[in-house]
Amino acid sequence: MRGHLPRLLALAGPVYGELLSGVIASVIGTVWVAGLGGAAVAAVTLAGTVENLLLGLVLVVSSGTTVRLSRAVGAGDPASAGRTERAAWRLCAAGSLAIAVPGFLLREEIAGAFLDGPAAGLAADWFTVAFPAFGLFFAQRVADELFKGRGDTRTPMRMALLSNGLLLVLDPLLILGPGPLPALGVTGGALALALSRAIALAVTLLLRRGRRLPASRGGLGGDARRIIAAGASFGLDFTARMGVGTVQLGLVAAFGVPAVAGYGVGYRVLLIVTMAFYAVRQAAAIEAARLTGAGDTAALRGLGQDAARLAGGLGAGAAVLCAVLAGPVTALFTDDPAVAGQSVGFLRMAGLYLLPYALVVALGGVHQATGAGRRLVAAVLLGLALQLAAGAALSGPLGVNGLWAGMTVGALAQLGLMRLLIGRGRRGHEVAPPTATATMADTDQRLDQVRSA
Repeated sequence: MRGHLPRLLALAGPVYGELLSGVIASVIGTVWVAGLGGAAVAAVTLAGTVENLLLGLVLVVSSGTTVRLSRAVGAGDPASAGRTERAAWRLCAAGSLAIAVPGFLLREEIAGAFLDGPAAGLAADWFTVAFPAFGLFFAQRVADELFKGRGDTRTPMRMALLSNGLLLVLDPLLILGPGPLPALGVTGGALALALSRAIALAVTLLLRRGRRLPASRGGLGGDARRIIAAGASFGLDFTARMGVGTVQLGLVAAFGVPAVAGYGVGYRVLLIVTMAFYAVRQAAAIEAARLTGAGDTAALRGLGQDAARLAGGLGAGAAVLCAVLAGPVTALFTDDPAVAGQSVGFLRMAGLYLLPYALVVALGGVHQATGAGRRLVAAVLLGLALQLAAGAALSGPLGVNGLWAGMTVGALAQLGLMRLLIGRGRRGHEVAPPTATATMADTDQRLDQVRSA
């Protein structure tokens, strides 16, 4: 291997382990809750959906922190890195309060807006614990990104393994209450999640002790705004994809319960491979931000090419695996012939979608970290709109397979639009090479020109 590939793999590997551990813990936790009945499953599903929506807001701060800190590291500017760290914690505190307080006060209204009967009551019970503990989730994301911004993705992985390992132990103890322990049901699941996060965050903060960088005195408003500006595209991208996924599920529902169930099984299988794409995205964003801070234009071009090669290889490999192993893998999750048939059909059609999607995701990290986030979001939104339109149009003659084909159309459109919009916007706005007097302020001014072009 040569170029940036070893560095990308070193950064992306632990990120993939971090993401995978979270999915595994979530699936196993759902198994424990499933024993409590349909109302409990519905309540926990709603709670997970609400947290995913709020994650879009958290990503603005956490991803923006990674980008800003990596640029400061690349520029050799410890004062800017210190200000970024302080501003990130202030944004975390403000954001946690802005979400936790109204969320707790409106917990019953939120639950009742989506569920009714016992399920709404159980969801409100979950929110009674989850909203006050939301700051733990937010703070862990920020702390992780402070490590990642310095090129350390192993520590966040270890903290994720710790947190999710604790959750695997605490879930059955607090939900089912074996032996003398009380069975707390859904509330126990929320408490287990909060406790596992609290312990992991405490360990993380202990590891960070003594690593704080010096920061000049004065206001941090400008640093906070730059964190938000750098992270906004990450949050918007995530939220847009979540919204389109919800609409897509509604379109699939028109083809019956087996189609929805098969889509659910296939989607969970795809998570295992698509998380690898997002691991490459994070790695590429960290490295691109560092090179941007250093003003190394030539290395940035090479990074983009290597990120594309790595993502392309992963996407092509995932497509082959989906085509070959769709049947055996689906059989691990269901023995219903109708559901299995829908899942296998989805996975095989997804083979056409995975390669362009992998390129969109991975290259997106490079573009977001180098100041082209607005154009990336525009390309993603247009591509996702085309995906829904194509899926709806093709589902007439092709049935549910038309929806899967629409996903491929959308990914190809995003890739083409990303190349068109970002390539055109960057002509004449390359990052300037570093000079002896270059500072983060110089880089910020140049990136502002890129964003406003």
